[in-house]
Amino acid sequence: MENKKFNIAIIGLGFGSEFIPIYQRHPNATMYALCQRNEEKLNEIADTFGIEKRYTDYDELLKDPLIDAVHINTPIHLHAEQSVKALRAGKHVACTVPMATTVDDCKKIVDAVKETGLIYMMMETVIYSRELLFVKKMVENGEMGKIQFMRASHQQEMAGWPGYWEGLPPMHYATHCVGPLMALAKANAAYVSCFGSGTIDAHLIPKYGSPFAIETCHIKYKDSDLSAEVTRSLFNTARQYRESFDLYGSKKTFEWSLIAEEEPVIHTGETPEKVTVPD
Repeated sequence: MENKKFNIAIIGLGFGSEFIPIYQRHPNATMYALCQRNEEKLNEIADTFGIEKRYTDYDELLKDPLIDAVHINTPIHLHAEQSVKALRAGKHVACTVPMATTVDDCKKIVDAVKETGLIYMMMETVIYSRELLFVKKMVENGEMGKIQFMRASHQQEMAGWPGYWEGLPPMHYATHCVGPLMALAKANAAYVSCFGSGTIDAHLIPKYGSPFAIETCHIKYKDSDLSAEVTRSLFNTARQYRESFDLYGSKKTFEWSLIAEEEPVIHTGETPEKVTVPD
């Protein structure tokens, strides 16, 4: 398996096009095919990267026996259906976040993986961020001491984004702040409580039936005394963009900066110190 080169197909070429050069440089991957409904955009990107195999129809792509894995970068509401289709077509799946927005759809993907024996990966990029790797190393080295509590937030104003984003419930797209906490805790969630607060503009509410400007949740970890807090907002909340996590340890605490471009802070006992996270 280590020496096998996998033929990769990318579906959705907005953010998805960012991954093309990564696959082209990877020693175990061949950037084999692209899929995009807009043929003009498809040809423009495929020509730029020198990719010959092109599809405008996802179902046709799945019939290609030379494709080993698909990387899905389509709108949120398509993720579950397209993931299950690919698994049942015999393809490994990497899918941008979120995995799905209902428990039933998540279960369908899990069931398809069990039935096919293929690999599914939700591509949560933040767990590979320099900040997380920096703190993870401190935790593993024992510098933080015992982890006592974690907090994360992802606040972003998304007015004017494509239609399917309008009125999206904040916790339907919380992986960028949930992911770091799960990775650092190295534990599964036993249960979650979630509350909504505030109200978004009236015209945004009907699409998903969610009125909340902010949603917060607490995560209780299984077989652990640890819990964590998450805050997420998408509309009608005055806050500079922030995708962050804090980790409170018995020896040291890491706190994300409040304002962009400022350095995070390490607290040693009661003494704070700004630090530069290595690239």
